[in-house]
Amino acid sequence: MKRVFVVGTILLLAGCSISRQAEVSSLDAPNGIVRLDYGQAILQNAQSDEYVNNGTAAKACQTMGYATASAYGQPIKTCTLISGSVCLNETVTIQYKCMGYAVNPNAKNPWY
Repeated sequence: MKRVFVVGTILLLAGCSISRQAEVSSLDAPNGIVRLDYGQAILQNAQSDEYVNNGTAAKACQTMGYATASAYGQPIKTCTLISGSVCLNETVTIQYKCMGYAVNPNAKNPWY
């Protein structure tokens, strides 16, 4: 009976989704790349809001002189904590490509 309870608890936890806020982990201005990361523990199904992530990446791109950001590729999962042969914690990386050039409305126009 105890074994059934443990297995049932594990299966219940495996189906839980947890919301995570991705944060900027690296900027590559010459290539216009922004990487966002969030953590995911064992048996978690962590999700991150694509709309919020795009806004975070676009803001990072704008600080580098680009206009906006566009997600590309698949999320990259990297194990950050291993116990024996089991991964206990992962970092999920989402990549964005910066596009266009930001227009600074406060800049002086040299043609006037």
